Amino acid sequence: MITLASLLNTHRPKKKVQRVGRGIGSKRGKTCGRGNKGDKARMGYKRRYGHEGGQLPLYRKLPCRGFSNARFANEIIHINLDEINKLFTDGDVVNLESLQKKGYAPRRAPGGFKVLGRGDLSKKVTIEANHFSRAALNKLDEKRITYKTI
Repeated sequence: MITLASLLNTHRPKKKVQRVGRGIGSKRGKTCGRGNKGDKARMGYKRRYGHEGGQLPLYRKLPCRGFSNARFANEIIHINLDEINKLFTDGDVVNLESLQKKGYAPRRAPGGFKVLGRGDLSKKVTIEANHFSRAALNKLDEKRITYKTI
């Protein structure tokens, strides 16, 4: 029977732990590598990043400039041809609604969905998508599969 105590760590080599405060001959004795006096030498000290000891911190001195369009980006759901081959049967219509019914696409897809060209499509389906990659278009034309850009 395997118990938690019998498990071994086989992935990472053991790190040598530096013992502090164990006498002058141990490299980390007396001040334990903290130097002499000051806040950083005391117990319970935590470094507060960005804190400059009463001076106005740098992040408050810098101007807030610029604009990012990321808030307004419309996420595009993508699906490859081999995934369409797995999810659908002959004669099906592949569109956003059918992908949502199969549980592949989320409820909201503001940017629509894009068909990508990985894999092969052996089933005769009708694809209605917002975008197609060039590789996907080439494969669909090759197999004579009907597709429509919405």
